[in-house]
Formats: sequence, structure tokens, C-alpha cells
Amino acid sequence: MKDYKVQASMTVEMSFLMPMILFLIMGCILAVFYYHDKNILSGAAYETAVVGSTKAREKEGIKEGELETLFYQRAKDKCIMFVNLQVSVRAGKEEIEVVAGASRKYMKISVAKRAAVTEPEKKIRDLRRIKG
Repeated sequence: MKDYKVQASMTVEMSFLMPMILFLIMGCILAVFYYHDKNILSGAAYETAVVGSTKAREKEGIKEGELETLFYQRAKDKCIMFVNLQVSVRAGKEEIEVVAGASRKYMKISVAKRAAVTEPEKKIRDLRRIKG
């Protein structure tokens, strides 16, 4: 039978490598959550801006408070890691702008989406009038 000389160098090397490997894995998971949450906030902000631009054409228009409530409803039941949601809505005659942000400890996400207030009915009527 052969006698093998056992060395503990592999144990020492692994005790240095394993925390680094676990750190990289946790960093990847955190990055995935970051981009996941950013996409959710971006989608909710864009939907809010588009709904606001559609409702802004109505006679009574749209209030910024209604759009903020709509944004919070869109982002409320989602599985997001960032908890401190803030939103500011600016409703003008030409454009609806939704700026949303969230933070957790040392990480922050900020998203800005805009939608133009268009009047497609007016353009269609003008084209039909020209064609005769």
C-alpha cells in the first residue's frame, strides 16, 4: 500500500477562495434584482405616462395626483426589493412626464418616462377633409 503525504494547502486556499466565490454569486443575484426592479419601475412609469397622455385629451383633463396614484397601483403588488418608492408627475399641455425613484440602503434607481399628448382624431379629420 502506498503512503500519501497529505498537505493542508488545499484547505487553506479554499478558505480564501470560497468567500470570494460566494461574494460573486451574491453580487450577481443583487444585480439581477436591481435590473428586475428597474424594469418594473420603468414599465409602471411608462404605462402611467401613456394613460395620462390619453386622458389629458379629455375635457376635464388629468390631475397629477391621479397619475401618482395610478403609478403606485401599478408598482404596488410587484415583487421588488427596493421599498422606498417616490414618484413625481408633471402634466403639461404638450407632454406628461413621470419621474420615479426607489432606494434601499446604498442602492438607488431612478427612471424618467415621457409621453406626448397627441390629438390623432384632429389629424384624421383634417386628412379626411383634405381628401374630400
